[in-house]
Amino acid sequence: MPKKAETATVASLHGFSPYTEKKGEEYMNEIQREHFKKILLSWKRELMEEVDRTVSHMKDEAANFPDPADRATQEEEFSLELRTRDRERKLIKKIDSTMERIESDDYGFCDQCGVEIGIRRLEARPTANLCVDCKTLDEIREKQLTGG
Repeated sequence: MPKKAETATVASLHGFSPYTEKKGEEYMNEIQREHFKKILLSWKRELMEEVDRTVSHMKDEAANFPDPADRATQEEEFSLELRTRDRERKLIKKIDSTMERIESDDYGFCDQCGVEIGIRRLEARPTANLCVDCKTLDEIREKQLTGG
């Protein structure tokens, strides 16, 4: 992927520019941890705003349609919306857990092997707790167990 497109994707994700590492800079220093805190807090705020919008939408749009097909359509729409919010609720918990890791200086290092996860991977997935190699092995194991 070209550098410009990559920058645009990351920057538009949560309104932040990619972190520019300086030569000889220590990995996961205070500046980097602050960068990721801001990204995570912004992401959490976006998710919480979406929850508020959903509640308002469901209150405003709730209607008792006389036609069973219309009622079913609305119920299905609400069901999908609630399922999405449930996934986002779990993501908010993961963001909170990641914030705790930043505070305890555990952030940015693989849970399985202890190596640096890397700035670019963390910008792509700020809640990542495995390096690319360990994550790949996890996915291979999962495929073997599920047969998929």
